[in-house]
Amino acid sequence: MAYIKNLFDRNFLEYASYVIKDRAIPDLEDGLKPVQRRILHSLFEMDDGKFHKVANVVGHCMKYHPHGDASIGSALVVLANKDLFIDRQGNFGNIYTGDEASAARYIECRSTPLAKDIFYNPKLTPYADSYDGRNKEPVLFPAKMPVVLVIGAEGIAVGMSTRILPHNVIEVLEAEQACLRGKDFRIFPDFPTGGLVDVSDYQDGNGRVRVRAKLDSSDPKRIVIRELPFGSTTESLTNSIEAAAKAGRIKIQSINDFTTDQVEIEIKLARGVYAEETINALFGFTECEQSISVNLLVIRNGLPAVMTVTDIIKYHAKLLTKILTRELELEKKELLDKFHLRTLERIFIEERIYKNIEKMKTAKGVVDAVLAGFKPFLKEIGPREVSPDDVEHLLRIPIRRISLYDINKARDEMAQIQARVKEINGHLKNITAYALAFLDGIIAKIKANEELGRGERKTKVGAFDKVDVKEAVRRDMQLKYDRESGYLGTAVPGETAAELSPFDRILVIRNNGIWSVTDIPEKAFVGPRAWYIGKADKEALSKIIFTLIYKEPGTGYPCIKRFVIEGWIMNKDYALLPDGCEVLHGDTRPKFSFTVKYKPKPRLRVLSENFKVQDYNVRGLKAGGVRLAVKEALELEVK
Repeated sequence: MAYIKNLFDRNFLEYASYVIKDRAIPDLEDGLKPVQRRILHSLFEMDDGKFHKVANVVGHCMKYHPHGDASIGSALVVLANKDLFIDRQGNFGNIYTGDEASAARYIECRSTPLAKDIFYNPKLTPYADSYDGRNKEPVLFPAKMPVVLVIGAEGIAVGMSTRILPHNVIEVLEAEQACLRGKDFRIFPDFPTGGLVDVSDYQDGNGRVRVRAKLDSSDPKRIVIRELPFGSTTESLTNSIEAAAKAGRIKIQSINDFTTDQVEIEIKLARGVYAEETINALFGFTECEQSISVNLLVIRNGLPAVMTVTDIIKYHAKLLTKILTRELELEKKELLDKFHLRTLERIFIEERIYKNIEKMKTAKGVVDAVLAGFKPFLKEIGPREVSPDDVEHLLRIPIRRISLYDINKARDEMAQIQARVKEINGHLKNITAYALAFLDGIIAKIKANEELGRGERKTKVGAFDKVDVKEAVRRDMQLKYDRESGYLGTAVPGETAAELSPFDRILVIRNNGIWSVTDIPEKAFVGPRAWYIGKADKEALSKIIFTLIYKEPGTGYPCIKRFVIEGWIMNKDYALLPDGCEVLHGDTRPKFSFTVKYKPKPRLRVLSENFKVQDYNVRGLKAGGVRLAVKEALELEVK
């Protein structure tokens, strides 16, 4: 049993680690999940400047991705619809309507120049064996921007999940520049569907945001949705509006979707309903407003880590300088190698060193003759030695090239190499300025490219008040009460007691001092002559002082009780008065006066007496009333 348990534990941990690192969570360095990295690698390998059938790209990518063509195809479409790294041709679906892309055999794609600028550098990219060992695939691309913030990510792994919202590419690059300059920066999400976003609780990427559709309410009888909130499609949005209309939460006449390449959902309102009073209901009961929780979880140095937007910008600012330094150093090394070879070629041809090998009969003799021929020119060659590989390169120079050798052209090329090496040395000394200039170039390319949307922000950032759904819904339910029969409800004939919404609850105080809070009934018996029926709102009720004037059982002495109702249990009856009391009057006014008339009795000279309700204190619900007089009350007059 212990062996089986250990086997299960080990296999589960390996599976969990695989799902976290190699499927669901993007890597911090290049911002990509493995399937996205393999798709871009395939596009770089296939790149010939022309479009490729997506089916061919998927087939090529299957050499690296072990999870089948369906996962590759769907991931490619999603990445292509980001409009950054993959150039599209054909129907790749519609991010507004949610329509799916055409079959992979009908649509085409290729990598964009931006993708090559950001990711492509095989000489600096670490590679590893693919899943079957037949090919090499990139472990991580040396990405020159925080891609994870630009494209966003969403994934569920074992015991953890990530949800990273997309940000505007220009704003991300400008934030990276600000970081390199040592200045403060802040960036907020930007969504391809536009809309509005409230980032007051964004918490630098680990809180939540509220997103809203952009509504056009210029016509009081019509509302047009022009932009969608992130995460919604026109279909899901219209379905939510229809569901709210069926539930009676909003009143509409019709809804029509005219969306093409721009969102246009027209809502015609019912008679007597206007746009201004319907907008809050749309935000409260439909997908026109949604709350999105975010969790910025990435793979950092091989382990999952929760970071902030600021952390990622700072990390990539340092990473950019490292990558550019490595690129410059690599280019400098290649140029110096080229300069060395060109120097050897010039001396080899100009000084006719190749003549020394004509009498040699062995390969070693040929090599030694060439090396001996270079000895007088060692100062000109520089500190580097002439290696056997250099000799092999010189011996492969064809006779035609020797005969057509242009000394001036060779010297110009060497001068250009030296100038470039000097320029590289200057960049290496001022790598931060070089990184800023590189980012300026990327920003300029994006702004000049109409296919990339010129990098303009699509989502408007602002703060908006949270909609109280109880306040947003229309109060058009007529609660009626028949005082004679004692029935209360929406299906009862009688006078209107209150206009309520479906979310409201009602407080009823009966004529015997029993009170309760219930949902709105269709028909319920509460007894005749109930003296208070109203909306049960704790905040509003806490400001109302109720007054009951009643007669004690047995003696008939007049009493008064003033109280406030602040809490309750639904559908439970509460007694305000002792059993057998007779309520003479109930009131909610804070100040008023009344007259109690007493029953005539022998030697009773005062038959009436005036009182002011404000002279008596407000007491608890369970406290008894205050006796007004030790006389039997006959009737009551309220002024």
